[in-house]
Amino acid sequence: MSFLRFALTALFFWTGAAAQAGAAACGGDFDAWLRGFEAKAEAAGISARTVSDSLSGVTPDPAILALDRRQGYFKQSFEKFRDKRVGPGKIDLGRAKLRDNAAMFERIEAKFGVPAEVIVAIWGLETGFGSGSGATPSIRSLATLAHDCRRSEFFSNELMAALKIVDRGDLSPQQMRGGWAGELGQTQFMPSSYIKYAVDFDGNGRADLIHSSADALASTANYLKGYGWKAGQPWGEGTANFTVLHQWNKADVYCRTIVWFAQQLEH
Repeated sequence: MSFLRFALTALFFWTGAAAQAGAAACGGDFDAWLRGFEAKAEAAGISARTVSDSLSGVTPDPAILALDRRQGYFKQSFEKFRDKRVGPGKIDLGRAKLRDNAAMFERIEAKFGVPAEVIVAIWGLETGFGSGSGATPSIRSLATLAHDCRRSEFFSNELMAALKIVDRGDLSPQQMRGGWAGELGQTQFMPSSYIKYAVDFDGNGRADLIHSSADALASTANYLKGYGWKAGQPWGEGTANFTVLHQWNKADVYCRTIVWFAQQLEH
């Protein structure tokens, strides 16, 4: 199929689906777009109460669009990125986390096959071991980015996933706060990954990746397992497991930093 034909076909089906759901096009009037999204969410099986509780009164946030336009963090060299994100203090704290939670990490590795050092490295890089998971209202951020035309389809899917998280009782809309682009929890899951890979590892009946370290860390291991992590195999550069790390973050400098950090934790 030619690119033009593919593009026209995709446009036809997208337009038809949007019309059926009453959705307004991205970039237009926000309130009209939001009403269309609400209808689409209910048509997808999200309860009317969840839709109302989550989206009532939501307005776009210009600050989120500004952040989206000036990303360049991963253009740094590996050495600069590593040294900025992983100092000696963070390595020491990571080792303490390993010691203090040894039994939990043994259970995680037994179930999912991912070594504790890799999970702790991700935990430390993403949120400083849960100390900085973000306070930005996730649903407002996702709605802002979904309405914007740059990556509307991607963030519309993430907003729908966020409503599903609320609908199944894991988090309330008010609890759903995190990174500026909608990342949630102690290891910064996008909502669609939350839906697919979040697990209730502390046994309280819901997967809470914001407040439960056990849930967040086990879910991180489950994510990597879901993308093909090979238990008992090496995970340095050039390995199959290093390729899996690229499913966590596409930036090579980030994956190399995970590996380097995890190697320091082994010592």
